Amino acid sequence: MLSFWWRTLGRRSIRKHAQKEHLRQGQRASTHIPAAGEAKSIITCRVSLLDGTDVSVDLPKKAKGEELFEQIMYHLDLIEKDYFGLRFMDSAQVPHWLDNTKSIKKQVKIGPPYCLHLRVKFYSSEPNNLHEELTRYLFVLQLKQDILSGKLECPFDTAVELAAFSLQAELGDCDPAEQGPELVSEFRFIPEQTEDTELSIYEKWKECSGQMPAQAEINYLNKAKWLEMYGVDMHTVKARDGNEYKLGLTPTGVLVFEGETKIGLFFWPKITRLDFRKHKLTLVVVEDDEQVMQEAEQGKEQEHTFVFRMDHPKACKHLWKCAVEHHAFFRLRGPVQKGVARSSFIRMGSRFRYSGKTEYQTTKDNKARRSASFERRPSRRYSRRTMQLRGTQQSSREHASAVNNERVTAHQGSRNQDAKPQNQVFNQNNGAKVLNKRPTLPVVAAVPATPVPLEIETLPRSPGASQSEKMSLIRQQACSH
Repeated sequence: MLSFWWRTLGRRSIRKHAQKEHLRQGQRASTHIPAAGEAKSIITCRVSLLDGTDVSVDLPKKAKGEELFEQIMYHLDLIEKDYFGLRFMDSAQVPHWLDNTKSIKKQVKIGPPYCLHLRVKFYSSEPNNLHEELTRYLFVLQLKQDILSGKLECPFDTAVELAAFSLQAELGDCDPAEQGPELVSEFRFIPEQTEDTELSIYEKWKECSGQMPAQAEINYLNKAKWLEMYGVDMHTVKARDGNEYKLGLTPTGVLVFEGETKIGLFFWPKITRLDFRKHKLTLVVVEDDEQVMQEAEQGKEQEHTFVFRMDHPKACKHLWKCAVEHHAFFRLRGPVQKGVARSSFIRMGSRFRYSGKTEYQTTKDNKARRSASFERRPSRRYSRRTMQLRGTQQSSREHASAVNNERVTAHQGSRNQDAKPQNQVFNQNNGAKVLNKRPTLPVVAAVPATPVPLEIETLPRSPGASQSEKMSLIRQQACSH
């Protein structure tokens, strides 16, 4: 009897161990960094990079976030590291940035392996201040993901130009004799990419001839920085009236959106206090009109308190921490020191402080290295679309072939009078006519290949234009002090 139970439990244990090993094999990253020294107890962290590759890092069990972050930065050979961060999701699907000062195990509850993603945390307000080519390349990869996922809305003309810069940086100059418009369909640039969009991108790509990859990426960033929602970190909240709003963290302050309409902006200097308690986030803002400015000169300041609610306390704390970090990175010349008295802007009950360098320190201290090389990884390819509207996109070789076919068809005589209408394909958009090489065979219009779906992280869509009149709707719910 005992031997029976021993065999049964032993088989279950072996099967369970095999399942775990199979899971680990499936989750094994392309690059593995072993733990330093002879640490007996280790944890494994899997980090997804912006170029689509994965890195598996073994660390001591009590390692802090800084050790993992520095390992990734060393692996990438990245020195302008303060613009980036490691993000993870908790059990409630709330995103968090890894705190470099705390233990990894105490922050990331799902694992092992503990899965994180390298992301741009602070979007530079002036991309020309990015010294290194590698940093600009990673910024381009992040912006491409933001546009493709719908997080960063982009007008059609701007999206076409950005896609052309991206192709120029990856493929170089366009050769119409070898590279047709079908090549563009192998890439994904915007959420709803059509054939007309790809034709426009192809024409714009030909205009970028002569640009080196680094120059094309600089042009990409200089174009993207003028987008209305560039670098805006969006968070969904609810006001006291029950309506849903969105708060966008920017280098200049906090934007307020109702739906896709911008209704207000709280500048960082005007926010005197930022606090949270469970589901509630409180902002205390000083008025910015002429009457209030006169009262301020007389020693009187009129403040308004805005209270927002969130669905989960962790989401509320995450928004508060992001706001504190944005304020410190873009507004201060140096991080808040631990020994210095706490500012009234920061919540009194929390010990969290931004510990990295500010944008001022990053642009001042970091200098481009004389020699720094890295490899640009190719983008993911999809099934090629067979173009139907080719009348305006024919190359000189195709045009010569069409002229030759017309001459051959002209000598067929009355014997092929009935076959001619079947051998002509008309473009309904521009009236161009293309004749086949074999006039006796019927022509069948090609059907575009179905593109392979792209699995991307679902993110909130970016809002649209601004209207400041609706800001009074929130202020009616405010508590004046």
